Amino acid sequence: MINRRLMEAGRTLPYLVETGPGEDGGGAHYLLSYYEANRAFIETKLLEHGAVLFRGFGVATPAAFARCARGLNRDLLSYVDGNSPRTKLAPGVYTSTEYPAEYFISLHNELSYSSKWPSRLFFCCVVAPQEQGETPIADCRALLRALDPEVVEEFTRKGVKYTRNLHGGSGAGPSWQETFECKERAAVEQYCAGADIDYRWRPDGSLSLTQVRPAVATHPTTKQAVWFNQADQFHPSTHPRHIYETLMSVYRGREDELPQNACFGDGTPIDPAALEHIRQTARALAAVFAWQAGDLLVVDNMLTSHGRMPFTGPRRVLVSMS
Repeated sequence: MINRRLMEAGRTLPYLVETGPGEDGGGAHYLLSYYEANRAFIETKLLEHGAVLFRGFGVATPAAFARCARGLNRDLLSYVDGNSPRTKLAPGVYTSTEYPAEYFISLHNELSYSSKWPSRLFFCCVVAPQEQGETPIADCRALLRALDPEVVEEFTRKGVKYTRNLHGGSGAGPSWQETFECKERAAVEQYCAGADIDYRWRPDGSLSLTQVRPAVATHPTTKQAVWFNQADQFHPSTHPRHIYETLMSVYRGREDELPQNACFGDGTPIDPAALEHIRQTARALAAVFAWQAGDLLVVDNMLTSHGRMPFTGPRRVLVSMS
């Protein structure tokens, strides 16, 4: 027996699809068979709620997850141009962001700073955290409605300019080799040209990237407007206060050399108070549920943002994108 319902009363996400008590999960084969037999229903719920959680199906190993992710959508993407540290386990299968366990990762839409982003994300919990470690998710349609209209107007009018400085092998943040999953400059240049990214090689072998993107987007299927940018996460104020103050002290007068930064599309600075308003509003809207080993979460990347709560003990959550 399969139970289907909203996970929590008063929350619009995630929509829960769960096997009955004591039922053998059956693993990847069972989940894929169920999905295929109920595809129209699940696709409708995914567009309505932005996230669907499959629980009790027993997808609890990297191999089972890889099989599910490819079965649900065969065109898995690489994490080329990504800006968070993660380990590639197999083609299209990665660990979730490998930031230290004590840090909160703010809610964001994957690769929303790029002209190319995944439409769907697949998360699988292989090892549940001992405490916390949830993946909070928030409806980006609701977030757009909840934000201060003056903040939305300025972001909509100006857009967001993202800056990244990627070292060539040693330094703060990721290297360009890790970011683009290659070692050939020509391949990086070709990618940047196709993705509307301005690039500049520096004498020390590092790479500077800039791109201007909209702050609000329209979902291609639902035609709804969504808050879709990562200005608050790229800006150094996203870090804990002591790290932020240290960064601003070290890079004072040369903020364009920060590992990553965000300003408005016209080059003017973004008020940190506005960015904090965005972070706090997203966090207030976020639904938080405890991971269980074997959970598989499907997320519409434009309709729903995600983050990570701090945690203790082991935690292993994998991700694929399509």
